[in-house]
Amino acid sequence: MEFREVVRRRRMVRRYTDEPVDADVVDRMVEHAQRAPSAGFTQGWAFLVLDTPDDVALFWESTGAAPDTRNAWLDGMRTAPVVIVPLASKAAYLERYAQPDKGWTDRDEARWPVPYWFVDSGMAALLVLQTAVDEGLGACFFGIPAEHLGSFRTAFGVPDDHAPVGAITVGHRADRPGAAGSPARRDRRANLVHRGRWGTTVSP
Repeated sequence: MEFREVVRRRRMVRRYTDEPVDADVVDRMVEHAQRAPSAGFTQGWAFLVLDTPDDVALFWESTGAAPDTRNAWLDGMRTAPVVIVPLASKAAYLERYAQPDKGWTDRDEARWPVPYWFVDSGMAALLVLQTAVDEGLGACFFGIPAEHLGSFRTAFGVPDDHAPVGAITVGHRADRPGAAGSPARRDRRANLVHRGRWGTTVSP
């Protein structure tokens, strides 16, 4: 598929068929994610791949969606056969930039105007979403509720130095799209590009 088509077709998919996802495709998703750029080539990310029914069920239960919890969003999302959780390691970045070729020996987090451990992991997550489109699949990125991070970590043995930036459901798109997302309620914004200086937007 042409790259412009991948970008154009990318949508958050919230309901899936019961067809399994090929394991090789899942491997390509996380392989492509690891090609994302990262500050200092730190590569301070990790990916928890959940692709068995028991692991997927445990994900939903550990993040606050008990089996008897029913709503349109969950009813669709829980049909996904695969969940991928991208995680970011702040410690990896602080350690990398204390090395001789970077030289911030004090490991002071205040030196970072932007938390690139989250930025880089977000870019890696986008490559998972784009790969899903290229493979003819659907995917949806969403957040793990803060109040359930502890139970999620415990369920899967996630260490304290890795923070989930969200989670991604993956599967074959169902004919019915599932719960409507925000694009159904909001128009796509225009006039977001400023050329030369702020305030010089031009309508498309």
